[in-house]
Amino acid sequence: MIPTPTPSLTTSNTAFAGLGVIEGFFGQSWTWAARHAYATWLAEKGYSFYIYAPKEDACLRRSWWQSWPEAEWQSLIHLRHHCQQAGLAFGIGLTPLGAHHDYAFHKPRVLARLAEINTRLQPDILAILFDDMPSDTPKLAELQLTIAHDIACNSVASRHIFCPSFYSTDPILEKVFGAMPVNYWSTLAKGLDNAFDLFWTGPKVCSDTYPSEHLQWVVDTLGRKPFLWDNYPVNDGKKASDYIYLRAFKHRPASLADYIRGHAVNPMKQPWLSQIPLATLPMSYQQRDSYDAEAAWQAAAHDAVGADIAALLFADLPQFCDLGLAQLTNQQQRALQQRYVPYSAHPAVREVLGWLAGDYRFDPACLTG
Repeated sequence: MIPTPTPSLTTSNTAFAGLGVIEGFFGQSWTWAARHAYATWLAEKGYSFYIYAPKEDACLRRSWWQSWPEAEWQSLIHLRHHCQQAGLAFGIGLTPLGAHHDYAFHKPRVLARLAEINTRLQPDILAILFDDMPSDTPKLAELQLTIAHDIACNSVASRHIFCPSFYSTDPILEKVFGAMPVNYWSTLAKGLDNAFDLFWTGPKVCSDTYPSEHLQWVVDTLGRKPFLWDNYPVNDGKKASDYIYLRAFKHRPASLADYIRGHAVNPMKQPWLSQIPLATLPMSYQQRDSYDAEAAWQAAAHDAVGADIAALLFADLPQFCDLGLAQLTNQQQRALQQRYVPYSAHPAVREVLGWLAGDYRFDPACLTG
């Protein structure tokens, strides 16, 4: 029997109990110092959970059966404690990549890996992720259901979230990972235990908006309200890594909560700059019809970096968010560097300077697992 999920993931000051962050991007992941700082910051801003799932962590994805080195275990244990002390639910995102190939062989390794996560981390949330992997068998849905149910039945987490391989109606998924098996979604709808939530990115992998008609289609097709995996402001893709998506959240009205089970935000590779857009999403839920994106941005930026740096960032939003690094001339890059170097003591400014230096450029090797 799969445990029934808890009714909500909540903190005392959140407007929507299912709002949280999933560190789930490709490429350079956050530092432990940034994660620990975020535990308190997220709770203060109105978020209720954090899920550790960086795709760079081989022990969650490429080599999921391998245990973390002891230093990594201790960092995770400390992070979980810090989250829970702040009133934030702590989650782990496990991707049993390739386990559906000869699952009879892989099952003991899956359960052994789960047992140590149970014992040492005791996560509140366990996300079982089958995203961004080849669609290489007609029985993909059936095999993923078996794996997910085996994991959930042996998990100590109070909430389980299933991420399908086809997590959007965006045709780019079939272009990159192969054709979706026949009846993939209907098989999941019929077979996935009702205790599971289900991640969904919307009409696109990176959706600008979530129309109610689309969300109702998800309910009709997959048999449950979706748990949004919101790919804004993430910038881990080949094109996206040329940008810093600093603008406030738009088109996420408070009424969205009526159509979804939860809302997980995938942030940028730059944790300190991510705080600016991330701070605005709880405002959208809290302020409802009075939400003003520009006013929210100003408040978030002043809080995150102070008035002087916020003014610089605001003036340069078109270059960061619209033009992008690849289209900046050498002269423009030098001018930006000169503007921000005087403020380089601030970690967010160091991220701007790192971005200008090409430190966050897309590396195709990040997609190999």
